[in-house]
Amino acid sequence: MTSEETGAGVEEGAPLKRSLTLQGHRTSVSLEEVFWKEFRRLAAEEDISVNTLAARLDEARSPAVSLASAIRVYVLEQVKAGR
Repeated sequence: MTSEETGAGVEEGAPLKRSLTLQGHRTSVSLEEVFWKEFRRLAAEEDISVNTLAARLDEARSPAVSLASAIRVYVLEQVKAGR
């Protein structure tokens, strides 16, 4: 079966590492492309930068939760809410 038949593609592949600036400090976050796309869309919908939205999530998350996990959960919750 090909990737076209299964629906698998780049979006379901390995996480992609991107750099973010949070409170003046550079960090990198690895997310699958589908999460990056939705995260960018949600930030644009709020008329804020990806860095600003990531900083909000970073401040609100528990130290036991990675920023990547916090972003994934946020994206999932927003999508489920119809945003």
